[in-house]
Amino acid sequence: MHSSADKLRSVITLDSELNKIQDVDVLLENILTEARRVVNADAGSIYIRQGDELSVSYAQNDTKSAELPPGEKLIYNIFRIPIDTKTISGYAAHSGEAVNISDVYHIPKNAPYGFDPYYDTKSGYKTTSMLTLPLKTNMGDILGVLQIINGLDAQGNVRPFDRDDELVVTHFASNATVTLQRAQMTRAILLRMTKMAELRDPKETGPHVNRVAGYAVEIYDRWARKTGLPERQISRNRDTLRMAAMLHDVGKVAISDSILKKPGRFTSEERQIMQQHTLFGAQLFTDKQSEFDDMAQIVALNHHENWDGTGYPGHIDPYTGEVLQAHPDGSAVGKKGEEIPLYGRIVAIADVYDALRSQRVYKDAWTEEETLEELHKLSGSKFDPELIKCFFEALPSINTVSRKYEEQG
Repeated sequence: MHSSADKLRSVITLDSELNKIQDVDVLLENILTEARRVVNADAGSIYIRQGDELSVSYAQNDTKSAELPPGEKLIYNIFRIPIDTKTISGYAAHSGEAVNISDVYHIPKNAPYGFDPYYDTKSGYKTTSMLTLPLKTNMGDILGVLQIINGLDAQGNVRPFDRDDELVVTHFASNATVTLQRAQMTRAILLRMTKMAELRDPKETGPHVNRVAGYAVEIYDRWARKTGLPERQISRNRDTLRMAAMLHDVGKVAISDSILKKPGRFTSEERQIMQQHTLFGAQLFTDKQSEFDDMAQIVALNHHENWDGTGYPGHIDPYTGEVLQAHPDGSAVGKKGEEIPLYGRIVAIADVYDALRSQRVYKDAWTEEETLEELHKLSGSKFDPELIKCFFEALPSINTVSRKYEEQG
């Protein structure tokens, strides 16, 4: 086992690593992973506060993950619990205090909270020791709850979390909360930009862009691991891609209402104007300050290109709109195959999948079966066939994203 000093040194290193992550979802997953690692915990969950409830954001379980085929990810239930004293995580959020339980099946009868063994029974996993901490700001506001389960000793046997574990994870949670506040502010700014597009185009809702971004990350994750990219590079790119994918259609703010909100079919001229939203979106990021600006421009410009070269806007200069490769009629030649940047090819799949599965004023939502059949059909013409394979392999995780960001009301 590592000493307390070793654990604290590890936490200090983690603080600087977490500060580099900008996206909320990527950060939450990393907080849970690293909190478990620093005290050698087998499982855990992280919850985010939404009003008077806690919503599970990520759940991890090394024992159950080891039972899956190589490359598969653990699928967890999306649920909410009230912030009250009845559950352990609800109590931690309600009281603002850490709860350290050596055996959840032997909680004292006078404790205000209890443990529901439903998920243990359903999964065949036995929860024993549990350390639950509120993610509390320096103003006392509760952002969420971090819950780690089944501490392991050097031989892999379940052990209680001791006082040193509690101190180390409390320190980690305190610093992670500051990082989480910053990431939530970044997410809020991105959603405000999306809200501007939604005011113009009702399809561009917060849940829609969060789903597209979440799907894109799952597709990328499959592709990157198959490709053998280093874990650090995968993590950095996931963070940037998720934010960039949220803004894939932000250029629609520059399209007039007469076209954007037209209920019927576009004329040829109107369609050409509508297609310019890709260029307008890309031009928002021409003054590049970071990797995010670069990727956001790539995604905005390229997410309507087709694998067979029939998409748009084609070979144009994103800064000036000048056509770089032209057909005889002067229109731009579409990018084809791997001429289309990877992130544009990924977001294309994510965007179409969500559009087909969503109800619109002009169409009903397609069924899952119809949508998947269509994606199969478009593999090799509209979509990169290798990325379509990655999409289907990631489908269980993509369904989790769908449940997490359902339309409200």
